[in-house]
Amino acid sequence: MEENSHMGKKQVTFADIAEYTHFSKTTISRYFNHPDSLTLENQEKISQALEDLGYKKNKLAKVLANGKSEFIGIIVPNLYLHYYSEMLTQILSSYRDFHYKFLVFVSDHGPEEEQQYIDELMAYQIEGLIVLSHTLSSEKLASYHIPVIAIEREAEHICSVTTDNYMGALQATSLLIRNNCDIMLHINVDVPKNVPAYDRIRAFEDTCREHNIPYELHLDVTGDSYQDIYAQMRSIFSNIDARYPDKKKGVFLSNDTYANMFLNLIFQKYGCLPDTYELIGFDNSPIAGEAILPITTIGQQIDVIAHTAMELLVQQMEERKKRKPRPLTAPIHKQIAPVLVRRDTTG
Repeated sequence: MEENSHMGKKQVTFADIAEYTHFSKTTISRYFNHPDSLTLENQEKISQALEDLGYKKNKLAKVLANGKSEFIGIIVPNLYLHYYSEMLTQILSSYRDFHYKFLVFVSDHGPEEEQQYIDELMAYQIEGLIVLSHTLSSEKLASYHIPVIAIEREAEHICSVTTDNYMGALQATSLLIRNNCDIMLHINVDVPKNVPAYDRIRAFEDTCREHNIPYELHLDVTGDSYQDIYAQMRSIFSNIDARYPDKKKGVFLSNDTYANMFLNLIFQKYGCLPDTYELIGFDNSPIAGEAILPITTIGQQIDVIAHTAMELLVQQMEERKKRKPRPLTAPIHKQIAPVLVRRDTTG
């Protein structure tokens, strides 16, 4: 009994298990790496011995032995946009279902830095990668020869999960038009045409033209921090507010973080949301419901997107572990339907 309690304290080795069970170290090694090569009876004997000896799995040793790290890399562009922090929360919570662990980098300083991050992740033998940043082309990401899933970014050469952005923006724009706005405004970054979110701009323009409603695009939001963007939002707001004092303004913002900034600027000036403004955001990230006036938004089903991305990734990672893996012949692209969430910033 003394002996056992002593062994439970120090790291139990294969040699200890072999001695205890009278099996060879090779047999013990087979138990960990190819258990089905042992009889059920012998598996049970070794399993019982591990319990008796207080054996703690050394996962790292197993990784070194078989190269399966159970790690997934994640690269996000930033965490001040509530969309990304919520998506990250949802992906991390998938551990309960899939039991993969995550190594996360925030990449906002260009391609060299991001390549460094990926090299670092590859050195840790990640089995798959989820990319939300736009820095590297999908062609470059595909060249790493591991399963990669893109979320809401250019993904010609890799699998992806995105929201149906066109449908979402169509719903947003139509609601503002139905509510009799005189002038329509869309505030966004200058989104490249090959990025899924460009469809928000396209649907906004198409819908305004179709209804012959005057509209403006403000695609000049840039910046690497909340403060930078807030300063720009202030000047966009002042400009719109001064030019259309008596018109009913329908403002569609490309995410809820921007919508919340715009709403705060209106409140700072007027102390309320005047009848001359209607606002709608995009994402349904937590800030939309927490704002000073809960914000109407186009809900991306972030939990569904995260789960779908993990399912796609896990399928590919598991396929690679088979004796005769059958890699995908072409990338899979999945679109998730958005949901209009009506709150207090629209009529």
